[in-house]
Amino acid sequence: MCVFFDQLYNFAHWLAQNRDEAEDLVQETYAKALRGFSSYQQGTNFRAWMYRILRNTFLTSRTGLKATQTVPLENDEDGPILAVADTQTPEAILIDRSNQALLESAIDELPVHYREVLLLCEVEEMSYQEIAETIAVPIGTVMSRLSRARVALRASVRQKLQRT
Repeated sequence: MCVFFDQLYNFAHWLAQNRDEAEDLVQETYAKALRGFSSYQQGTNFRAWMYRILRNTFLTSRTGLKATQTVPLENDEDGPILAVADTQTPEAILIDRSNQALLESAIDELPVHYREVLLLCEVEEMSYQEIAETIAVPIGTVMSRLSRARVALRASVRQKLQRT
């Protein structure tokens, strides 16, 4: 089960938008998986089963469906550390970081049901079938949500770029 730890943590972090809560979600996911391992059906998609447990844990947590959009009052200095090639200029580094922050902000603003499908597809590289199994919806719903998520993301990024 440790094989999926980093992937589960990344997905939990995107959903909860908080490092501590993401760690708690992953820990609870593993605890639930161990307690309910007898319900896992051999031959089915183990990865999707683990993501479903994580998703359901998130949705029933205080950060899930009841979550409200908040803006932190202080800077998150613990953000990702970017590797920088020696050939990049300070201006190029600034633009890259700005674009990354803009995209992350736009993803964070998506509704949870769009954000989770987008992240499972684009970041976790799951197939439509795996996503459907993970979130327990038909493949058509996955495709529809993914399409709408991409449109919303594109519109949000475009709007943010026009403001700058």
